Amino acid sequence: MKLKNPFVIVGPFLIVLILGFAYTQVKKDQFGQLKYEEFEKPGKCATCHDGFYQQWDQSMMSKAYSHHWDEIEYFKLAVAHSENDPAMKGVHEGCNGCHTPMAYMAGDVPPPHPSENSRANEAVSCDVCHTIKSITGDTSYNHNFVMEPGNTKFSSRKGKVTSPEHQIVKSDLHSTARFCGTCHNEKSGFGAWVKSTQLEWEEGPYSDEGVRCQDCHMTKANLKTARMGDTYPDTKLHLFHGAHDPGKLNGVVEIRIYPDVKEVVPGDLVVFDVMLFNQKTGHKFPTGSVEDRIVWLHVEAEDEKGNVYHLPVDKKGFEGEEYTIASDALAYQDLGVPLKKDNFEGVQREDVPVGDRIFRLPYFDPQGRMTMMQWNTKSLGVDYRFGPRETKVETYTFNLPFDVAPGKLKVSAVMNYRLLVKPVGELLEVPEEEYAIHEINRQSTEVTVLP
Repeated sequence: MKLKNPFVIVGPFLIVLILGFAYTQVKKDQFGQLKYEEFEKPGKCATCHDGFYQQWDQSMMSKAYSHHWDEIEYFKLAVAHSENDPAMKGVHEGCNGCHTPMAYMAGDVPPPHPSENSRANEAVSCDVCHTIKSITGDTSYNHNFVMEPGNTKFSSRKGKVTSPEHQIVKSDLHSTARFCGTCHNEKSGFGAWVKSTQLEWEEGPYSDEGVRCQDCHMTKANLKTARMGDTYPDTKLHLFHGAHDPGKLNGVVEIRIYPDVKEVVPGDLVVFDVMLFNQKTGHKFPTGSVEDRIVWLHVEAEDEKGNVYHLPVDKKGFEGEEYTIASDALAYQDLGVPLKKDNFEGVQREDVPVGDRIFRLPYFDPQGRMTMMQWNTKSLGVDYRFGPRETKVETYTFNLPFDVAPGKLKVSAVMNYRLLVKPVGELLEVPEEEYAIHEINRQSTEVTVLP
């Protein structure tokens, strides 16, 4: 089904709104219907699939529940919000459907903290993906997969060698993007599409060309599938590299900057155009947890004497643009509920140099305030992210100071990325190394300042 506007899709699991802004959690059919013991432990799978295990073990799939930021967000915010606000009761349950599906299916909600080393720590394990038999409904989202744990494993390939441990059934679903969409698309209880990575792909050019999620995030290699298995030239690596992987982030957006004139004198106006091309992602950039993530373009000029001048972006005038230009505004006031901070005024919205261009999709709570809690998102703002193969043009008009030094004036455009907005990370005491600035790309140009 081709979805021309994923933000107005009504799926089979639309969560009911009652009492104004009240939120009702609707459980999927398999919630609490299975047991941990029905699923194989990853270590058991490693006895034959040692290569796949080692790849998975260093991926974010294996850390979807135990990752430090996810733990903080879950227990300090989602669980606490569920406890402190009657209208949000049970809101934390759905998180586990994707971050630790076995715990969700076993009804172990909330699961023990990761420090307790329960089976919830297995997160998105081998048996989670390979016991998925089907999907309910036409649209993949909110973990609407159907699991059938047991001796039969579902895979994109049956193989030539019969496994001594289990049966293998070839599943066409495992070769499709719809499989990934069960967790990489998410609708909040208020009906807002708070994650839509697979839907973004479906709307883009790569879908039409048959380039699927697996082609970029499970790349091919000439490897054995198991110790006693066959070697295939297109064996899929289980590294699942994405938004947390520096190599995947490097150069996502190509940058070119150029001036409208090459020679200027102090007091002149010079206009710099920055061309930004999304050359790598088959979905929007950034994607996924874009309530947390922030991408911004910083432009500055440096003269011959080392004086540095910050260039704010020229405004374009579209609706909602104020959320795409860094400011000193406060936001995230709804964090006060789970954190039990009465009359919480919020924290700085981004902690990015004022005037820098931000590429984001802002989320708003029922009161219309910007939020980073996806479960408390009722509406979405302007979507100023990069679509697949999209080029954006940003303009910077620089009025040269009269004291600018003669000679070469170097103007640089740098795109930066954080996994978490810094003021929120500081508020929640998340170690900064978990959301350190990652430089996506940079490019420079020069003009000559005449005496």
